[in-house]
Amino acid sequence: MSQSFEHDTGFEQNADFERETDFERDAAQATRDIADVAAVEIITTAAVHLMSAAAVKCGLAEDPDAQIDLDEARKLITALAGLVTAAAPDIADMHARSLRDGLRSLQLAFREASFVQDPIGEGPGEKYTGPVT
Repeated sequence: MSQSFEHDTGFEQNADFERETDFERDAAQATRDIADVAAVEIITTAAVHLMSAAAVKCGLAEDPDAQIDLDEARKLITALAGLVTAAAPDIADMHARSLRDGLRSLQLAFREASFVQDPIGEGPGEKYTGPVT
């Protein structure tokens, strides 16, 4: 009985070791993969994720009544505004312009979806972008 227990325990330890090895190998591959990606691609990808999430939270998805959450949208738009404003000098104008356009559209969609309007210049992200009208 103790031999069987030791055998089973050894098997479990080997399985854990193999899982750790797989995890380490996957992590190393991900590190190599991300090292090959240009900073502008990482920045724009992050911005697109923020834009997509903010659009859903502003009610711009298929089921707006179930998905609208303006408190969450405000946070996402503000984070996007900070990212776009900070990254704009370092990314090509082509990328910065399209990100700014998307940001502005979200800021206007937020304003339209809000029951209580923020004063001009105090909407989500406007401390980074300036007033949006």
